[in-house]
Formats: sequence, structure tokens, C-alpha cells
Amino acid sequence: MDSELVVHNGGCHCKKVRWRVEAPASVVAWDCNCSDCFMRANTHFIVPLERFKLLGDSKNFISTYTFGTHTAKHTFCKVCGITSFYHPRSNPDGVAITFKCVDPGTLAYVEIRQFDGSNWEASYGHTGIASFSKLS
Repeated sequence: MDSELVVHNGGCHCKKVRWRVEAPASVVAWDCNCSDCFMRANTHFIVPLERFKLLGDSKNFISTYTFGTHTAKHTFCKVCGITSFYHPRSNPDGVAITFKCVDPGTLAYVEIRQFDGSNWEASYGHTGIASFSKLS
């Protein structure tokens, strides 16, 4: 994957939640089958928290859902319900960006990898997903 960082803008459907993230133009996105991601069909790439910024008054339109270990913070827009980003259990020091919520024009390539969230511990151990939220 390309490691040169570019600025991606994105957000939810109604545009009340907007953000900016620095990530390569080519990313690895994770298709997770945990009970939450599976129902939402969420496929996301992960960035270090330091490379993510909420814009404007977006925080006023965000609600958070947790379950299980309550480590993951599933954020969504209070108005339209879209999860454009969240803080994943696999990378509590990072942010998971729903790649389909990135504004068109800056993502050149998305490699989809599988994360077996229904067998979380085993998948976490062998995918290397934890490294994706580390600054390089």
C-alpha cells in the first residue's frame, strides 16, 4: 500500500457530521462480521487518532453506542443515523473510517480484508489489525 499521506474529507449523509483524516490514497479496509458491523455492512480503514479531526460543530450531532466490552465506541449521526467513523475495539488508540463516507476524489484504491469479528480474539491475533492505528 502507498504510504504517502493525503487529506481525505468526509462525513455522514446529512453533512451534520464532517471530519478530515490524513491517510494514504490507497488503504486497507476491514470487512468485519461482528454483530454490529455485519448489520450495518460497515467496511472501514483505521488511522491513528492523531490523524483524525472532527470539523465545525460535528460533535453536537454525534451519539455513541457501546455493547459487550464497551471498548468500541460506535458513533453515529443523531440526524441521519450514519456511522461515518467510530473507535474500534481492535484499535482503541485509533479511528475506523467508513470508506464509503469519504468524499469522492482522494481514495485511489481500497483493498478489502476480512476481520472475523464473530471470533474476535482469534482474528485479532492473526490479522495484524492492531498495527494500523500506530504512527509510522
